[in-house]
Amino acid sequence: MTSVRVSVPASSANLGPGFDTLGLALGLHDVIEVQVIDSGLKIEVLDAGAGGVAEVPTDERHLVVRALRAACDRLGVSLPGVHLRCFNAIPHARGLGSSAAAVVSGVAAAYGLAGRPLDAEAVQLASEFEGHADNAAASLLGGLVIAWCDKGRFHAERVTPHPSLRPVLAVPASRSETEATRGLLPAQVPHADAAFTASRAALAVHALTSDPSLLLPATEDRLHQHYRAPAYPETARLVADLRAAGIAATVSGAGPTVLALTTDGIIPASVVVEGFEVTELPVDLAGVQITAG
Repeated sequence: MTSVRVSVPASSANLGPGFDTLGLALGLHDVIEVQVIDSGLKIEVLDAGAGGVAEVPTDERHLVVRALRAACDRLGVSLPGVHLRCFNAIPHARGLGSSAAAVVSGVAAAYGLAGRPLDAEAVQLASEFEGHADNAAASLLGGLVIAWCDKGRFHAERVTPHPSLRPVLAVPASRSETEATRGLLPAQVPHADAAFTASRAALAVHALTSDPSLLLPATEDRLHQHYRAPAYPETARLVADLRAAGIAATVSGAGPTVLALTTDGIIPASVVVEGFEVTELPVDLAGVQITAG
């Protein structure tokens, strides 16, 4: 192909105890169009609701371009010139996998141009940019993913979420950078907290796929969320309030968005959500989609 169109879903990572391991694809999509041209680089960024378009570089620093070129190099695809159009809908720096979606769209576009189906190497390529595979794998594969790294190689397995799962997102206007919030995590944690979180991560896979009635205990975490709470006190407050009301709420990725894993799409009226934009998003089961441009 000489031109491709790629649609990539947002994602929520961690899902409570599954730090850098569990990811869920969500029905909110960035779309890019890539056309191979004779020479040069032309980038158009069109805001479809994500905000912050002015902050996105329009040169070789653009994350989609970087991922596209890296994947094309790996796949042996020649790129004399590129015309890139981006339709951004995933909010930036909100814990919804916007950077992973950009990387995945670039990698997927390279596969489309090469005429090759996505494979395990696509997970590796995308995850190299992120340093972990949870968001990238969710955007690539759709549904619920279990991701891990073994001797520098990233892997992911897709499992099907329970059909009654209805995620609700509470997105604040404030932003959070993953690098900054990772800096709040300690180098060591108590053994009891590690064991507690391991048990809950295993339970989370069962709850998310087979028994949503267990979602509240399954999303408990002692590994990362309370250490990051000072970076977004209102997010931490909302998570605590929702959980007190019986809703399986977590911080989405590095925050500050709150993810409520419900089966009815309802946030109790007693929970104060002022300062957050609340919306229900379906689980995206398809993952990244590539078509001829």
